Amino acid sequence: MTASSGGYRERNSTADRTLTVLGMFSDNRLHISAVEVADTLDCARSTAYRYLQTLVSTSFLEEAPHGGFRLGIRVMELARLARRSFSLTEIALPVMRALADELGETVLLTRLVDSAVICIERCEGANQLIRLSYERGSRLPINAGASALVLLAWLRESQARELLAREPLQSFTESTLVDIDSLMNRLSEIRANSVSVSVAEVDPDVIGIAAPVFGDNGAVVAALSVVTMRRRVPPKRLDDLVSAIAAASSTLSNQIVVRDG
Repeated sequence: MTASSGGYRERNSTADRTLTVLGMFSDNRLHISAVEVADTLDCARSTAYRYLQTLVSTSFLEEAPHGGFRLGIRVMELARLARRSFSLTEIALPVMRALADELGETVLLTRLVDSAVICIERCEGANQLIRLSYERGSRLPINAGASALVLLAWLRESQARELLAREPLQSFTESTLVDIDSLMNRLSEIRANSVSVSVAEVDPDVIGIAAPVFGDNGAVVAALSVVTMRRRVPPKRLDDLVSAIAAASSTLSNQIVVRDG
């Protein structure tokens, strides 16, 4: 087994050294020289230059205007493809986990799919005391709750009205809005505040706070929200939750823009 492993490494020594050269780049080293490559690989400068020229010929590197070598267009193309290979939920999960642990509450990621609001991911805090039953794939009301209203708020008014008029709107509590004109006024307020706070609209004991997640084209691609029991949110804590949700949604939006950019 040892001999076989050694043989594999020997057969791929050129690939290993090529990857080592690419791995020399960092935030603090955007250019490399043949001398630095030779020192890193512990080889002759002519050998190092041969590796560099191979990378230049395949567009992984290019010669820098003022000497040395920098990363080439092929690396940027691969980076773009790598970013696009991550799904929305894969990008969102680390942000959601951090937020759930910070707040000790349930965090949801929802999307508008056709005319339905769907929970596509959920996270709970590591030390969370109260757990709410929002499951992945569950369908949420379109006219009530922080997430649904955030997803509607950035649509064109005609589109939002059309979605709300497709089916009779259900009233869940005394706080649920079922009049479309009243809902449109509510959506306008949400856009102005960049956050939605829903108190007892779906469940009389539950409060939700949601903020929009934007894609690279400026459209809302999802809503990030926290849901918890009303008794756990005195006025001072509500401000903290709103700030935390707004910051997390901004972080997630920036990461999506980087992926799709």
